[in-house]
Amino acid sequence: MNLLEVIKKRRSIRRFKPDPVPEIALKQILEAARLAPSGVNIQPWRFMVVKNPQLRARLAEEAAFRQQSVAEAPVVIVCCADLRSYLQAVVRAQELLAVEAVSGEFVEVYLKHRGPVSADLVTHMPAATINTVIAIEHMVLMATSLGLGTCWVQFIRPERVAEICELDEEIIVVALLPVGYPAQDPSPRPRLALQEILLPEPGTGKKEESNISMGVGVGSC
Repeated sequence: MNLLEVIKKRRSIRRFKPDPVPEIALKQILEAARLAPSGVNIQPWRFMVVKNPQLRARLAEEAAFRQQSVAEAPVVIVCCADLRSYLQAVVRAQELLAVEAVSGEFVEVYLKHRGPVSADLVTHMPAATINTVIAIEHMVLMATSLGLGTCWVQFIRPERVAEICELDEEIIVVALLPVGYPAQDPSPRPRLALQEILLPEPGTGKKEESNISMGVGVGSC
């Protein structure tokens, strides 16, 4: 499948077959996450691969409001962000000076805009989370391309997930990602038409007059 086909095929899978996920497929999924972009290359994402059925059952029962997909999937990836990595943000920004495509002016403005990197790790949570979700979606699409199903699970108790998985306090839980072979084939869910999500460029007239058209929006969920 090409990338657009993968995007169209993706579904939120909540029922899984018991078949194990091949190690090579799991490594490809994690490699896709590793290659994701992040602000000044901070790469704050951290992942725990949970295969133990008892541990998956605890996550489902105690932290995911009894969502059976978490217990049923042969693999659950606990997707986290390491807030400590943002303490290195200024150093990483300065390293951009060595990249020809990035001017010293950019780094100067970046540092001025950002200000000093706070030692209060909680202040870095929004940026760390945003970067991590990019990596998660890389995994979702790679899994789809391999014939596997996934489902973003964010209706969770993050603190309880952290306790069950014995995570350090600097590691925050962003989502759970059950992975496995689908035991269902959900139909596409409706999506807004392209015209409904486009904002008009200043000076070009109303949104309805846009010359970009792709018809009725149909997608997946």
